[in-house]
Amino acid sequence: MSSQSLFERILDPSGRADPYPLYERLRETPVARQEDGTYVVSTYREIVALLHDPRISSDRRNLAAPAEALDRNPSFIGLDPPEHDRLRHLAMRHFGPPHSPRVVEGLRPAMLEITTGLIDGIADRNRVDLVDEVVYPLPVAIICRLLGVPVEDQPRFSVWADALVETLKPGEEDRAEREREREAVAAELRGYLGGLAEERGRQPGEDLLSGFVTYRGPEGGMTPQDVMSTAVLLLIAGHETTINLIANGMLTFLRQPDLLERLRADPGLIVPAVEELLRYEPPVHFLSSRVALDDITIAGVTIPAGAPVVLALAAGSRDPAHVSDPGRFDPYRVRNEHLGFGGGVHYCFGAPLARLEGQIMLTELVRRLRAPRLVTDPPPYRPSPVLRGPRHLLVEYDGVEPHLPT
Repeated sequence: MSSQSLFERILDPSGRADPYPLYERLRETPVARQEDGTYVVSTYREIVALLHDPRISSDRRNLAAPAEALDRNPSFIGLDPPEHDRLRHLAMRHFGPPHSPRVVEGLRPAMLEITTGLIDGIADRNRVDLVDEVVYPLPVAIICRLLGVPVEDQPRFSVWADALVETLKPGEEDRAEREREREAVAAELRGYLGGLAEERGRQPGEDLLSGFVTYRGPEGGMTPQDVMSTAVLLLIAGHETTINLIANGMLTFLRQPDLLERLRADPGLIVPAVEELLRYEPPVHFLSSRVALDDITIAGVTIPAGAPVVLALAAGSRDPAHVSDPGRFDPYRVRNEHLGFGGGVHYCFGAPLARLEGQIMLTELVRRLRAPRLVTDPPPYRPSPVLRGPRHLLVEYDGVEPHLPT
């Protein structure tokens, strides 16, 4: 099988339930040129090298033949230093260290309260779709709280988020059409957020959106366009990836009853278990927006300047040249260096938030659901090959343990 037809099979939704055998074959050619001119990189060492290589750009405006519908005001994950660094710093000062070191940890009580309420809400039943009824609402509520989105408006984001996610796909085929679709949805979302930003400019609060709008420092501040692109990024990335992390985690645990019992007996094991999930069943499988700024020779292949580059993170994290027994879920791994949050200057902005949400929700689900078991395996998956996770996760159980106050 050629690398081209192999990659087409990976992108086909019919194989979403288990792409890992195909990733294994993909790694046989660490850097594989596709028919559309895309170079797919699938081995751990080569991916890490490119994540830290300044000759790899995240700005698709550097393509040799950029699509006509290209975003002309990308968020900071679509920019390179120094503009990337400036905007990321402006966003991070309201979200994490060193300026706001306790923002994420300060959300722990709210996360536990929301999680408790969601699980209490299914206590009178014996069957639930965990994705729709338990997993999805937590990260949506938290990212909306962080940004200052009113509670009554939260349901609107599911439509926007789903539409945006489904335009994410590696490769250049139909890229222009997908970018037009994404821009149309993003314009609606920016319009809504623009109204909120104007309100925060008049009456600032303690939320991130207020900080984005009002802060001015030595490095300047965000333009209205920067505020919109950053807010859209955080709203989408701030919950879609976490939904997949938690859903993939419960699916993995339910497939291994002995693991479920070990986690129930030792709640502290959830911390390394989440790290192993980020390696074994990561929420993000591809970084599909990289561009070579210069001719780059790696693994014996020269990627020409201006060529699109796809980094197959999920394939790299299961590279047997990097990790022993990569197809086995092992929360006791001593060294667990994975690509679950990417790497380099674009290392996931929301990693601390996703980790904490995953730890809290998975701990409570494991502890409180009595005898949980899968109804359908494999479950139906979202079509996106980039953000991979179950669309639904039907689970039966014999009851719900009461919440134990901490």
